[in-house]
Amino acid sequence: MVRIQQQGILLLFVTSNQLYLHFFSDISVSAAGFRLEYKTVSLTNCPEPLVPMNGIKVGERLQMNNVVSFQCEPGYTLQGNSHITCMPGTVRRWNYPPPLCIAQCGGIREEMEGMILSPGFPGNYPSNSDCTWRIYLPVGYGAHLQFLNFSTEANHDFLEIRNGPLDTSAVIGRFSGQDISSSLLTTSHETTVYFHSDHSQNKPGFRFEYQAYELQECPDPEPFRYGVVVGAGFNVGQSISFECLPGYQLMGHSILTCKHGTTRNWDHPFPRCEVPCGGNITSDNGTIFSPGYPEEYPSSADCSWLITVAPGLGIKINFTLLQVHGPHDFITVWDGPQETARKLGVFTDGEPNDPPSSTSNQVLIRFRSNTENGGLFRISYQETQRQQHPHSVSSIESPVWIYNRTFFHC
Repeated sequence: MVRIQQQGILLLFVTSNQLYLHFFSDISVSAAGFRLEYKTVSLTNCPEPLVPMNGIKVGERLQMNNVVSFQCEPGYTLQGNSHITCMPGTVRRWNYPPPLCIAQCGGIREEMEGMILSPGFPGNYPSNSDCTWRIYLPVGYGAHLQFLNFSTEANHDFLEIRNGPLDTSAVIGRFSGQDISSSLLTTSHETTVYFHSDHSQNKPGFRFEYQAYELQECPDPEPFRYGVVVGAGFNVGQSISFECLPGYQLMGHSILTCKHGTTRNWDHPFPRCEVPCGGNITSDNGTIFSPGYPEEYPSSADCSWLITVAPGLGIKINFTLLQVHGPHDFITVWDGPQETARKLGVFTDGEPNDPPSSTSNQVLIRFRSNTENGGLFRISYQETQRQQHPHSVSSIESPVWIYNRTFFHC
């Protein structure tokens, strides 16, 4: 029911073929009452809405309060209201005009499949157009492009397909005129489509559909000897990192990224973990292995390690494995950074009864092998309270006492 007040008269419009009136008065004041006139009117429908070109209408009922919706064919964008309602009133009309279906210049596509059209398709595209469409798919998917129509001004108007999300991404296809590949595969989950037209001739343009397809993964890096792999994503664009176990050194790139391309591969070769022949070590504890460990060390090896801990602390050495075949193969340890420092010992087969400890915060370890008989060693170290040098003297001793003590000792 619709109420309209005109010149003091209340008009009621009933949109049903039946009307029920009920009058009630109480026991008090009486009044003149009312006079009501009625007449039948035709309940006309809203006019048939115009179906947009390249679109469809959903809903056939055109009476008051009925709703009609519109959808566009693939590749077109709905411009306007997708739903319109037949309004009440003496004149039936829709609350909004029917929408349009437009082939736009550029846009974003995030569906797993879809259609992309040149602007104005199937009519001619406009002059001086620069349109960019971006296809965003889940990681691990590429786009399979299937061309259905293609016609541009040769050499001047062109379509580019880029394998990536940027304007600088690699171009995997550039098409102009009438010649076009029937299908194309991108190897990135992000694809850029760029169209350019100049100021002169206009043509019908293009129409192609795309569909997501699953990309293969890059090769599994496991097993990674003497190290660990961080990360489990082997799809395009994903990265993994490599770390070596204590005592080993990473040779190669620590971070690898799965590349785009028709063949899945990493951007660098797999790294490896090797035992370094010497080096500078600054951690407060750790392990030193013989070169090639756990394989036997080679002949003619000459390796030096310099261990440095915080000032004021010493270093305790422990041979947890010692298979060095003397006298030509041996390990020498010095209580300082150079070979001119006090020697803590020369070590070959067996385990020392008294593991050496330094009085300095630096220890130099040198391993030399001169025979064909290989062997193994494993040295662990840790920082500790500095040990007093056997010949050091307390600072409270007088110079005379030092002299006497030294003389007596000799």
